[in-house]
Amino acid sequence: MRLRVTTLVMILMLIASLAASADTIHLKNGRTILVDHVRENGARYEYEIGDDSYAIPKSSVDRIEVGGMPAVSVRGNKSADLPDFMPVDSLATEGDLPNIVVKDGKVDADALSKLEGKGNAELSATANFIAGKFELEHGNVDQARRYFDSALRFQPENATVFIYYAALLVRTGNSSQALAYAQHAVRIAPQSADAWGVLGFAQQGADRTKDAVSSWKRSIELRPDPAVQKILDKAQREQTVESDFVEHETSHFVLHYEGKQTSEAFRGQILAALESDYGDLARDLGSPPRDNIVITLYTEQAFFDVTQAPSWMGAMNDGKLRIPISGLSSLTSDLARVLKHELAHSFINNMSAGRCPPWLHEGIAQLMEPRSLGSNGPQLARLFRSQNNLPLNMLEGSFNQFSGSRARLAYAESLAAVSYIVDAYGLGDIQKILQSLSQGSSTEAALRSTIHSDYGQLESELAKYLSDKYGQ
Repeated sequence: MRLRVTTLVMILMLIASLAASADTIHLKNGRTILVDHVRENGARYEYEIGDDSYAIPKSSVDRIEVGGMPAVSVRGNKSADLPDFMPVDSLATEGDLPNIVVKDGKVDADALSKLEGKGNAELSATANFIAGKFELEHGNVDQARRYFDSALRFQPENATVFIYYAALLVRTGNSSQALAYAQHAVRIAPQSADAWGVLGFAQQGADRTKDAVSSWKRSIELRPDPAVQKILDKAQREQTVESDFVEHETSHFVLHYEGKQTSEAFRGQILAALESDYGDLARDLGSPPRDNIVITLYTEQAFFDVTQAPSWMGAMNDGKLRIPISGLSSLTSDLARVLKHELAHSFINNMSAGRCPPWLHEGIAQLMEPRSLGSNGPQLARLFRSQNNLPLNMLEGSFNQFSGSRARLAYAESLAAVSYIVDAYGLGDIQKILQSLSQGSSTEAALRSTIHSDYGQLESELAKYLSDKYGQ
């Protein structure tokens, strides 16, 4: 039962062209529901959003539009323009092992124990690998790690397990440890495109962009992959722009900047603000990222050259904080808020194991700045009262699809939703939601387990909250 990796799927967050299509239910009241899949069943339509299933009477539906923007992005947001990748394996002569190891939607611990009891190291490694892969695909990172550890105890030189383990570590922000696993995978399987691909992501996360470019080039030589090519192109743009950048490291950050671009005093202000923000976020959110965080300061043009972000975007966190600072010579209040906002995304991504939806990501990050609804409150109250707001399930998709005005509305609604949750239930429940997401729960399941509301209930409660607060 030799384990063999045949392809590595790189799902790039926030890039709509790489997202799967979905269906749209148009209701007679003018609202829309974006879903993964919808089907007709007698007098009602049944549909799925993520792991959850719902039904709605046909009498409430105007029409069904098949295909279009996905209802649920793969945990994407502007902060996580990171590829959420999952190697897709083919297990030679695996037989019926997946059906033995996984039953009724969960790993069968008794069956796994019986397989290990047969005394066949290869069989035991394969069974534990299947269990680990299942848990990783369902977001259960700690469980996946335990099964991969077990697989490696039975087969210490199994390249497939090392590749998956490295993917898990990159995904959870532990690039320094992922690097060792990925390098070992390459030594074991030097002709594996997947091993080189994962190594590239580990190197990029560890701020070794030049090495990552070389690894991704090798991966593409072994097996062309448009998704890997896209991330390689971005890394090469970064290399070109940052070829003469200087680096300065502190206890939690690595600052990249053009030597003549900023004064030493200005850079000191930025790093001091970030260190202070780091302490605030560690207190308020907990679970700081494991590795030092890279911050790169750009001119306006260089920022858009590297990121190719929409014109309305003012900064980006794609694993690195990318901050345009054209025209500034000292830390302003606006720049201070941007720094804390983008740093908050690193904490959120770490706490949720990369599974936080954009509206929650952006809502929390804005609250941490801190930002209030201010003049947007009355407008939001009117929109929710007339049911013309953007549905929250629509905001599980990338904000990059929106125009500037629609993006501003998405951000305002995100802040409103998080503000309501914190005011009604406390910041501790935000932490619980993120923890639930990290353990593989869908967004609605995480909401139900903490604030006992699905999206429909949350929107109703939010409408009342806005009406009471802003008198609309």
